[in-house]
Amino acid sequence: MMQSYLRLLECGGCGKTYDFHRILNLCPACGKPLLPRYDLEAAKQAFTPDHLKDRPKTLWRYAEMLPVQHQAFRFTLGEGFTPLLKVERLAQHYGLRNLYAKDEGINPTGSFKARGLVMAIARAAELGVKALAIPSAGNAGSAAAAYAARAGLPVFVYLPEDVPPAFLAEIKALGAQITLVDGLITDCGRLVRQGAEEGRWFDLSTLKEPYRVEGKKTMGYEIAEQLNWRLPDVIIYPTGGGTGIVGIWKAFDEMEALGWIGGKRPRMISVQSAGCAPIVRAYEQGVESAEMWQNAETIADGLRVPAAVGDFLILRAVRQSGGIALSVTDSEIRAAQIEIGRGEGMFVAPEAAATVAALPRLLEQGYIHPDERIVLLITGNGLKYTHLTG
Repeated sequence: MMQSYLRLLECGGCGKTYDFHRILNLCPACGKPLLPRYDLEAAKQAFTPDHLKDRPKTLWRYAEMLPVQHQAFRFTLGEGFTPLLKVERLAQHYGLRNLYAKDEGINPTGSFKARGLVMAIARAAELGVKALAIPSAGNAGSAAAAYAARAGLPVFVYLPEDVPPAFLAEIKALGAQITLVDGLITDCGRLVRQGAEEGRWFDLSTLKEPYRVEGKKTMGYEIAEQLNWRLPDVIIYPTGGGTGIVGIWKAFDEMEALGWIGGKRPRMISVQSAGCAPIVRAYEQGVESAEMWQNAETIADGLRVPAAVGDFLILRAVRQSGGIALSVTDSEIRAAQIEIGRGEGMFVAPEAAATVAALPRLLEQGYIHPDERIVLLITGNGLKYTHLTG
């Protein structure tokens, strides 16, 4: 039996702690994201990398460091333990020796959103939540629909009305209730929040509940395990809501406390679209939170997030790691999508292509070096974006 060592919830802003048996969204005291904390001392004695050897190749292999308490609620569609591929042609093109792509596109519903939503929904079901809702640019809605169906719970998905048709077809087929909104994901979020305040459902928004980040952090555990517990020098991450970058950074702290890795950390590089780059602007201004981005526009729907509730956590991870935040244009994203497709046989989502688009600038400015081990986070598959390939 894999026992969860979850101990409490801690606010990432004010540091107040809460009982993990409570159904909570943001911190009741200050309105910032809540982060699950574990009994790392006890886990260190009982949970070692040796325990992973014969476990199923899903994210549940790290169950001791995940929040779900009971096996019956560890729903799965086979998510996680995605391949870490060496991309040698791409590396050669840029004069790099150790370039890897973590291919999240093979997750259920085609993106890394499966990780966060399986965890959030499993935990919500375990806590007795009866209905769910989520604002989404597409992929999160698909994942929420899939795992809500798996859990036998109703889910209400709010999407911008210009969402690509493939997402609508998928979400509909998975049984979710769809509402199209004239606006951006932030407008969808406002309607979801309103319904949650009226008691109609539980709000699954990015970092507005404590558990999506726990599913996303498993990318950090996997990268470490796949590289034999030696972390890369650099991780390049496409940033919308930023749960993944926050989660991966959290995973490294946990693994160090467990004694699985040392204190050396990768530089975390946050990539956004030039048409919606609030984190980049805040990074360049040296401030701790990001102002709302006006008139956000980009072909990478998952990067079209004008305001992120976890902005200060994203910026903290980037700065503590010695990383940077930078933006790339839509035309650079399209060119990079074609480049990784023709060079490596990977049809990737535009958000994922943004990591490839960042490489020339990072090299030019000396932020990455030819001998370093660099991981590109390929967050999703390109098949839902065929409207861009015409």
